[in-house]
Amino acid sequence: MKKFRSNWFRVAVEGATSDKRTIKRDWLEQAAKNFNPSTYGARIWLEHFRSLLPDSPFKAYGDVLAVKTEEIDINGQKKLALFAQVEPTLELIAMNKAKQKIYTSIEIDDSFADTGEAYIVGLAVTDSPASLGTDVLAFSAQKPDVSPFKDRHYSATSMFTEAVEAELTFEEFEEKPSLGAQLFSKVQTLLKGKQAKDDSEFAQIGQAVETLAEHVKDLPDQLAAEKQFSAELKTQLDRLAKDFTELKTKLSTTQDHNQKTRPPVTGGGNQVMTDC
Repeated sequence: MKKFRSNWFRVAVEGATSDKRTIKRDWLEQAAKNFNPSTYGARIWLEHFRSLLPDSPFKAYGDVLAVKTEEIDINGQKKLALFAQVEPTLELIAMNKAKQKIYTSIEIDDSFADTGEAYIVGLAVTDSPASLGTDVLAFSAQKPDVSPFKDRHYSATSMFTEAVEAELTFEEFEEKPSLGAQLFSKVQTLLKGKQAKDDSEFAQIGQAVETLAEHVKDLPDQLAAEKQFSAELKTQLDRLAKDFTELKTKLSTTQDHNQKTRPPVTGGGNQVMTDC
């Protein structure tokens, strides 16, 4: 199955929410720090609706992979923004290509699972731009306890941010297993294979292992004996070398009685004798 991943795109900015609350800067920082799909996966929903049916138009349309924060400039004012990267379904990609649901709004819980810190619990795609926040705020101002989004909240502490336009581009990627997973898979394949063949081979391998074990069981003792023998042999060689050196020295200083002694030189005083 083909898989796609989006570019990083902005999903929220510190400030107003769609239900008359304010996204605090530290909430976005906490959301970026705490988000982990393994802890709680944030799915992508249509207009913040969650359907119980897998074939409903309001089924999930993908997952949030990661979030991060960056400083941005809005009308000359520095603000902290939250960016997300998502893995969409093919339906969401088709929807986006058709210029449908091109705005996003995050679902943020400012005290997720009683941790006291914020967490991203969902992301919605919508066709209503940031003006949606103004409309809902005006509505809520008249009846603060009533909101058209009341029944769509993940929990009592969750809220929806204003919808902002998302410039989404998707790239296909191949999810490769880690080296360890690949090795494990290959080992499993080798160990499984065809069961009948494996049973026969395992029996043969078992016999071979037993034979090998029988052959090498005394190897540690043999190696120890050889090590001791090598030590004794080295000692003997060192002794022989020492004896040889001493013998060589002694022979070099001992007179050879088989050689004749040079006769004494004779001559007379200052006389010089010549042979004419």
